[in-house]
Amino acid sequence: MSDATPPGWYPDAATPGSERWWDGTAWSAHTRPSGAHQAYVPREFGTPLPPAGRPGGGTRTVVMILAGVLVAGAAVTGAVLLGGDDGATKPAAATSGPAPAPEDSASSRAPARGATPSDDPRVLVDQLNGITLPVPEGWEKPDNTLEQATTAMRTGLSYRCPGDAANFCYHGTVTSRTASSTDLTSVEALARADIGTAAKNAYGEDSLGNRAHGGVRSHRELASTSVTVAGRTGHLVRWRVTTGKGPGGYVQSLVFPSAVGSETPVIVRFAFDAGQDGLPLSLMDTITRGIRPVGDSATGGGVGSSVAPLP
Repeated sequence: MSDATPPGWYPDAATPGSERWWDGTAWSAHTRPSGAHQAYVPREFGTPLPPAGRPGGGTRTVVMILAGVLVAGAAVTGAVLLGGDDGATKPAAATSGPAPAPEDSASSRAPARGATPSDDPRVLVDQLNGITLPVPEGWEKPDNTLEQATTAMRTGLSYRCPGDAANFCYHGTVTSRTASSTDLTSVEALARADIGTAAKNAYGEDSLGNRAHGGVRSHRELASTSVTVAGRTGHLVRWRVTTGKGPGGYVQSLVFPSAVGSETPVIVRFAFDAGQDGLPLSLMDTITRGIRPVGDSATGGGVGSSVAPLP
């Protein structure tokens, strides 16, 4: 270890006219102009030396130190240029741009989080439940939802809610969540139990107490059927909802086992305003058919059942 290059300021090969601090084992993020001849050591690497002109021989000490640094720097530069290697430990030439601080090096090498289909605007990813949903053209994926445990997408344009003009509503929404706080194990029973909550949240009273559509006045069941989703046998229930204000709409609760872990049931809720040309009920079926396990875009269903989605 006696041959190791000692800590000090050395010419930065990547930035002419500047010097970079070598801590004895690696380049640091500290740089300075080459002409800044101050015997300074960053505090995290040692104790600063006395400044030049300080009583007690400080000037001579600084000159000797700088001379040693220049000699060592010339030797290191020569070794890098000539490619020589005598087995001693030498610092590598600094790369272009400021070098990251030691504590940042690990994070800079870590794989980028979210480098998944979640970056694709055409795909909604529910990582918790291990599924992806196709995002219809013109829809968006909001960054935040009122319920943090849900994954959501919605139509891109909003409008003043018919029963509460102070707030904005969306003509179509789709959310997914994990079924929790229930003793029901049958996907059909879960779907039938959830559809009333789905209708209330979409057209009745939301979690903030807003009655955006004047509340739910009545409903009519349009469908209750088994369906294959992401390779799992599920069940959906669909209602036509009449509201106190506005045209009302359609809600659907789709329940199926998760594609990951213990296959805890997943609930996907649909809410489409009535009378919207761009929101046919067939779009609910298209989204249902497009649900896939994360990482398996080619899955077409069939695990445990041959029941097909609604035509």
